[in-house]
Amino acid sequence: MSVVLSIVLFIVGIIMLFFGGEGLVKGASRLAHILGISPVVIGLTVVAFGTSAPEFVVSLIASLQGSSDIVLGNIIGSNISNIGLILGIGALISPLIIQSKLIKVEVPIMIILSLILYGLAWSLNLGLLQGIFLFSALIAFTLYSYFGSKKEPKLIEKEYEEFISEDGTVWKQVLLIVLGLAGLIIGARFVVDSAIFIARIIGVSEIVISITAVAIGTSLPELSTTIIAAMKKEHDIIVGNIIGSNIFNIGILGLVSIINPVKVDSALLRFEFPVMLFFSIMILPIMLTGKRVSRLEGILLLVLYAVFIYMTVR
Repeated sequence: MSVVLSIVLFIVGIIMLFFGGEGLVKGASRLAHILGISPVVIGLTVVAFGTSAPEFVVSLIASLQGSSDIVLGNIIGSNISNIGLILGIGALISPLIIQSKLIKVEVPIMIILSLILYGLAWSLNLGLLQGIFLFSALIAFTLYSYFGSKKEPKLIEKEYEEFISEDGTVWKQVLLIVLGLAGLIIGARFVVDSAIFIARIIGVSEIVISITAVAIGTSLPELSTTIIAAMKKEHDIIVGNIIGSNIFNIGILGLVSIINPVKVDSALLRFEFPVMLFFSIMILPIMLTGKRVSRLEGILLLVLYAVFIYMTVR
């Protein structure tokens, strides 16, 4: 495989991940709506999982191929880009006013799970037991979201209902889900294979390429959701999707670890993991000050993310 071909395959893979993720999110959320599931539940669980699907498929394929650095780089990088890059862009388009009660609880949950993941990573191996713990936490969070969503104000329910906007029959949604999954699987294979090849050819580590290019690529569904919701001023959907996606990313890392153990490079414990914790923790005071993320705070998040990328690739 030539460098040019591998770059083309990487770009094609990212595009397939994007459209595959979009198809899965739209099909699954609309199907759930047709079946009578609450729009808030769909937004906090189905949409969050759907936008995390590229991370899951890429991480699973990388794990099965023995590329643990791509698994962890993808998850850590995605969680950092979700807050630094995507939340920053959302706040830049439209200052984010948070009204959802659940989101205010989800942020501390995300921080606690990030701390737990960091603690587990010090064993330098995420295996069956660690995976079961992390995936069980995801299941508990999903159940909490389901029951907690019933206490949300009607305004939040309406916001999610407008965002989902049912369209077409059950079979159309099933077809969207199937095509989305196919795009995710094929796209993930292209991304993983080409990323490994490019990293070896240009002499950078798999961690660097997965934390930057792969992580940003798998975060494109979150970016798409954020831009659409920001233009409609559906602020709770933006923050709920990003925080939920970060929690789901940690949970699906657990699922990947159950399927195949993930080795942890000790270098990640000194920089990348602490940065992920930093971004997770810093969002709490930002959201608590006036219950909003202002444009200035959005610019701050983007600047900090740019500094992180520079420190990673230099």
